[in-house]
Amino acid sequence: MRADEATLARLMRMSQGGDKQAYATLLEACQRWLRNYYSGRIAPSALDDLVQETLIALHTKRASWDATRPFLPWLAAIARYRWVDHLRRLYRAAEHELNEELVGADDEPAVAARISLDRLLGLLPPAQERAIALVKIEGLSIAEASEMTGQSESLVKVNIHRGLKKLAAMIEKE
Repeated sequence: MRADEATLARLMRMSQGGDKQAYATLLEACQRWLRNYYSGRIAPSALDDLVQETLIALHTKRASWDATRPFLPWLAAIARYRWVDHLRRLYRAAEHELNEELVGADDEPAVAARISLDRLLGLLPPAQERAIALVKIEGLSIAEASEMTGQSESLVKVNIHRGLKKLAAMIEKE
């Protein structure tokens, strides 16, 4: 079966109506689509886990799909969010490993990583860069970052969201 928009949307409508066979077919088609989507973005060893995680998210959020809207952009949004979450987990794991390696180790790798991170953040508008640095890197709360920057808490959240979205787009482009 070909995973085109019309077929996937029809299968999703049937699935929402309770057709279990249509739902099984939809999941198989989505699994193939997701494998293609992720194959160039993540390590092959993580592919199956991320595909399964995304299928679970699709299952959980299936009632939120509006049958009057296209299916593939909805699926792609779920896939993108799962991918960004995966990148965050990798970043946190790498950061943890880096911290363990730095105990009694040469500081050169940490300096290089910090320079790379600073360069990447430097491509963002200053408000987004500052919000991400305070909350995601330094570990401050939204309220603390709001107080330090003079921005409202909601603006700090928006700046973080938009900044991370731009960073993900830059990384995906490369």
